[in-house]
Amino acid sequence: MSLPERSLTILIAALGGEGGGVMADWLIDAAAQCGFPAQSTSIPGVAQRTGATTYYLEIFPARTEELKGKQPVFSLTPSPGNVDVMVASELVEAGRAMQNGFVSPGRTTLIASTHRIYATIEKMQMADGRFDNARVIDAGRQLAKHAVLFDMRELAQQNGTVINAVLFGAMAGSGVLPLPREACEQAIRQAGRGAEASLRGFAAGFDIAAGSRPAPAAVAPPRRATELKEILGLGQERLKDYQGESYAALFMQRMQPFVNGDPKLASEVGRHLAVWMSYEDIIRVADLKTRASRFERVRREVGAKPHEPVVIIDYLKPGVEELASLLPAFLGKRLMGWAERRGKLDAYNIGMHIKTSGPLGYLMVRSLAWLKPWRPRSYRFREEQQLIERWLRLVEEAAGRDTGLAVEVAQCATLVKGYGETHRRGKGNFLALLDALVENPPVAAMGDPRAQARAIRDAREAALADPEGQALEKQLGKPVIWLKPVPRT
Repeated sequence: MSLPERSLTILIAALGGEGGGVMADWLIDAAAQCGFPAQSTSIPGVAQRTGATTYYLEIFPARTEELKGKQPVFSLTPSPGNVDVMVASELVEAGRAMQNGFVSPGRTTLIASTHRIYATIEKMQMADGRFDNARVIDAGRQLAKHAVLFDMRELAQQNGTVINAVLFGAMAGSGVLPLPREACEQAIRQAGRGAEASLRGFAAGFDIAAGSRPAPAAVAPPRRATELKEILGLGQERLKDYQGESYAALFMQRMQPFVNGDPKLASEVGRHLAVWMSYEDIIRVADLKTRASRFERVRREVGAKPHEPVVIIDYLKPGVEELASLLPAFLGKRLMGWAERRGKLDAYNIGMHIKTSGPLGYLMVRSLAWLKPWRPRSYRFREEQQLIERWLRLVEEAAGRDTGLAVEVAQCATLVKGYGETHRRGKGNFLALLDALVENPPVAAMGDPRAQARAIRDAREAALADPEGQALEKQLGKPVIWLKPVPRT
């Protein structure tokens, strides 16, 4: 009897809390039941969703007695072009594996969930930095010898289990493993805790990969009217949480000129308005950092057991702007004017390490969150509301000329975000763009709304690509002033 020429190679990329290590153990246990030599290694990932923990396994599909004393030589790490089964618990992790050459059309079976957990690099972008899901899925189908792609997280939730069980079932159901279904299920049973739920998830994944059950249908993109209704609902919920019922009512009042017009424009305005009205300040940051849900999420992410303590230390660096933002409008304005004239905006930033998981640190931060009723009287609140009203007026005026132009003006709100220096730069870019292209457009664009819309879009994209403002300066042909004052309305 001839022996196999090589081992079956399996590479698994899983995020924290998804049971990637347990799934690797299941595979090794199932191989042991079949008498197959196997080896497993792992490379820990890093925090903050910048990557995944990877598990590399090799299974030699021949019984030990058939080897007659010989031992297969296993590799400790995968190599591009030499992976038989690539498993990814999240879509962009599948894309990362393809980019690194671990998926090849002549050899690799790709098994991946199509749901998304956004990576840090996506969240860091000034605008919408999300990767295009469709491109990753299309690439998977083209680059893999065989691809099994569907939302496995949803299937896991339906069966009350973790995604690793569904992934394991999809591997077994795809027919690529030399392991019978019974051995895989027995490996899950031997693990003990949560076995019944894991077996349900395994069976669901197995049936879909084997073709005996259809994959969950992809959610169709909502129609514009439905999308607008959802945005308005989510916006009201967000602003009720941020500042209460009256603030949510102000949001709806500001939306009235747009809700009966073009649905695309109304959706853009509603989306940006809800985010802008819930701008980040010390009060907001303190509130989010001291919520019970945050402590629960951190415990869940680090995998802490109920009896294990978790210490959370937050790094804060407040300065003149943060202090001025909380003061009454007239005092905050005077303090900011003084700091701007003397170049002291960044001179008094104080680095603080606060143990928010302890009673003293928690009370220190939570006391800032209790200032929420004061927010409408603060300097930052007045400045933001004035700028919001100015932006809404310009969008409405642009809508009277051309809807496409109004959409471009509405999307300029993506430039204003964050706090401190980030907010200062974004606000400066926003004001420069409004002044040069919206309120005082070039003569060539004044009679052509489409030309003006293109100019605004190009300038906005330049500002988002280069927060320092140099690309925007080239686009506008004049310097960007970050501390330009906001005129009264």
